[in-house]
Amino acid sequence: MPELVHGVRAVIVQIPYLLVMLGVLVAALFVMFDRWRRGSFVFGAALLVGALLRAFIPSSQAGLLQVRGKLFDVSVMATVGGVMLWLATSIDSLGTD
Repeated sequence: MPELVHGVRAVIVQIPYLLVMLGVLVAALFVMFDRWRRGSFVFGAALLVGALLRAFIPSSQAGLLQVRGKLFDVSVMATVGGVMLWLATSIDSLGTD
């Protein structure tokens, strides 16, 4: 029984990471179907969600969102996510979405 509990906990800990990766996958699908602005917007939003999750979830429950220290992880994801959102909203679409 303890092995089952350990296995379930190991899966639950990865849910925040899986949510962020789902956003990245949706962004990749948008880009694949020539919707690069929407894709870059979703990608930036997924990174910002990852930064928020990493900031507020304890390190023991962060799973694969934890790469370095909490400050580093949140700073990098928030910066890259913010830049992606800025790029997605500021660059002229030139006839594309």
